Amino acid sequence: MTRSSSPGIRTVLFDLDGTLADTAPDLAYALNSLLQEQGRALLPYDVIRPVVSHGATALVRLGFGPGPDEPVSSALRDRLLALYQQHLARETRLFAGMAELLNEIEGLAMNWGVVTNKPAFLTQPLMAALGLAERAACIVSGDTTANRKPHPEPLLLACRLAGSTAPQCLYVGDAERDIRAGKEAGMPTLVAMFGYIGDADRPETWGADALIANPASIIDWIKRRHAGHS
Repeated sequence: MTRSSSPGIRTVLFDLDGTLADTAPDLAYALNSLLQEQGRALLPYDVIRPVVSHGATALVRLGFGPGPDEPVSSALRDRLLALYQQHLARETRLFAGMAELLNEIEGLAMNWGVVTNKPAFLTQPLMAALGLAERAACIVSGDTTANRKPHPEPLLLACRLAGSTAPQCLYVGDAERDIRAGKEAGMPTLVAMFGYIGDADRPETWGADALIANPASIIDWIKRRHAGHS
């Protein structure tokens, strides 16, 4: 059942990598394991971290160097994902303050969910390992719908699963595709500046409703929005 058409936020949707959880240590471990297998030099963590939100193809490109217009080896990508699957929650943790934010969202009688481009065979066990699978109102992975972000389809499905309309959903992400998808879906958006923002990124130009420095600022933004609509 869809909730009432109140303008207030009723559902908070999160990107997974670089927004809800700090997955970069385990993805960096997987990439460096692959590089080691292939006899390549390992990469510093600080070089890998900003690329994590862009997925396995971007990580393979970072490690093995094909140009942006050249295809990435599917064998390397598959091996990277296999290595990552073996160490899915080795060091991955929620970002500082995120556990408290989820508790507060639930305490305010709102719900929350995840919309990620990560494939379901990785998303579902990771959410379970973090103890969040049963709490989330929806988990939409990169292969749940025909289209992935920046297409709005996965976000619109998440709204329906969570029982809210798009204007009642807030989407929080750390990549331009997240903000594009949220805006095209008709929902307010926030940039998680604590996520995997690269030096070349210009999040102030993405058109989000606000740039958020930490998870606690998300609930502050929601409360200000509710006050403005009261």
